[in-house]
Amino acid sequence: MDAFSAVNADKWARLQNLASKGRLTGREADELLALYQAVSGHLSLIRSVAPESGLSASLSATLALARTRFTGARSNTMADLARFFVVALPAALYRLTWLTLACGTAFVLIAAAYAAWLGTSPEALRAVASEAEAARYVNEDFVGYYSENPAASFAGAVWTNNAWISAQAVALGITGIWVPMILFSNAQGVGIAAGIFAAAGKSDVFFSYILPHGLMELTAVFVACAAGLRIFWAMVSPGPRTRGRAVAVEGRSLVTVALGLVLVLFVSGLVEGFVTPSPLPAWFRIGIGASVLAAYWTYVLVWGKRAYLAGERGDLRDEDSGYAEIAA
Repeated sequence: MDAFSAVNADKWARLQNLASKGRLTGREADELLALYQAVSGHLSLIRSVAPESGLSASLSATLALARTRFTGARSNTMADLARFFVVALPAALYRLTWLTLACGTAFVLIAAAYAAWLGTSPEALRAVASEAEAARYVNEDFVGYYSENPAASFAGAVWTNNAWISAQAVALGITGIWVPMILFSNAQGVGIAAGIFAAAGKSDVFFSYILPHGLMELTAVFVACAAGLRIFWAMVSPGPRTRGRAVAVEGRSLVTVALGLVLVLFVSGLVEGFVTPSPLPAWFRIGIGASVLAAYWTYVLVWGKRAYLAGERGDLRDEDSGYAEIAA
């Protein structure tokens, strides 16, 4: 074994060197393939004599590294990230544009109905909160909520909570029940809060605190709900595909949305933690929130439309998702 190692050590070292090298010339690539074949034969011989030796393990690792050079990754991590943000994510978001707007419209109508009801009906307001509780909520609790904790930790908590809600909307949307429940419960909560402020004649305070972060935060929730409904509809109406195939394609495409919304909600959380409770003028704080929302829709309607028209849908590439069988 020692004699065999002494004769072939230079080849093994050269293979290790080529396999670890960042870029290979054409000549080096040919040499890598030739050495890979030769060292594979060496490893077979060594395993027949000493299968559990350290040399056997070392050569196996070297061959595995060499194999990835000519059969391995198609692209590097940065290229995959670029494709995700420039192609896959905007295309998936663009597909949901009209459904997102529909979810947003339903949310606003429900919230407005609750706000109008509580703001104009003393009996309905008393059923929700006593006069003292409503006064404390308007004058202390609502505004204090945004500043009672350090901005960084508050932003992190908000981000985590909203990302979890969005992930649930996407993952559990297939049930057909979860998304309407999330939309209704959140719209109800916002509508009740707006109604309490309207009854106290302080709607301006409510909107000055809810709009800076709420414009983007609620839009992200609408997008997540739209993704969940899209997966549900793929099961109800799969078209020419089998139901399993339709749900798989939509699920892969729209889980992309859930990943993207983590970053969108991170930005929204920063606004809620640092901008909403700040002493800046209300118009300026709302302007920051509107700018974030405008940046999102520009990203979706410009980059997303371009990717969508190029045939992208946010799904994995064929080599990652697996090729589909032709079926009637």
